Amino acid sequence: MIKIKFSERQNEIIEIVKNNQPITSEKLAKRLGVTRAALRPDLAVLTMTGILEAKPKVGYLYSKNGSNNIIYDYIMDITVADIKTKPVTVPEDMMIYDAILQLFSNDTGTIFITNNDYLTGTVSRKDFLKIALGNSDIHRAPVGIIMTRMPNIVTVTNEETAYDAAKKIIDHEVDSLPVVEKVIDSDGKEHLKITGKVSKTNVTRLFVKLGSKNK
Repeated sequence: MIKIKFSERQNEIIEIVKNNQPITSEKLAKRLGVTRAALRPDLAVLTMTGILEAKPKVGYLYSKNGSNNIIYDYIMDITVADIKTKPVTVPEDMMIYDAILQLFSNDTGTIFITNNDYLTGTVSRKDFLKIALGNSDIHRAPVGIIMTRMPNIVTVTNEETAYDAAKKIIDHEVDSLPVVEKVIDSDGKEHLKITGKVSKTNVTRLFVKLGSKNK
């Protein structure tokens, strides 16, 4: 079984709950000096793994059964390779207008940009909206000029856990992550080949699947 490594704040939450249970999320947030919204991802992880128990109108309680939690074991055995889906990719020289058509025809929130089949950038709906509302001619401007370029792209690999991917999505506030593998070309240069994507939708589907397994 893969052991989860809790963050410094998550460990602090555990200790606070142990010593002050039951305690509400509002009081926890006040003790930590953060907002309740900022605490939600940490509390979700700790309750999902069974470390904490949430009781409506009462608060959070510490549970000693977290390490044996069946849900925890199930989640930590799922890798990115198990949940990834096919990405939408377009070349850097494609016109922005055509890339927008690809975005909507594939009903996706992020398009990944490639050059010679290697990942070079990403473009989101927000990026397209900004350029469309500006003065640029989207019929003549290539999508490469508005993309977020490497190394500013957060990626995941097939071997990482679904939990790792979900945490990256939350921490970096993105809608989708490219799944990549490293490739060395004939000149010895390292590139990233995109093999899939993990999005908020993929993570949501995983939780729905998890819920149906435990009915």
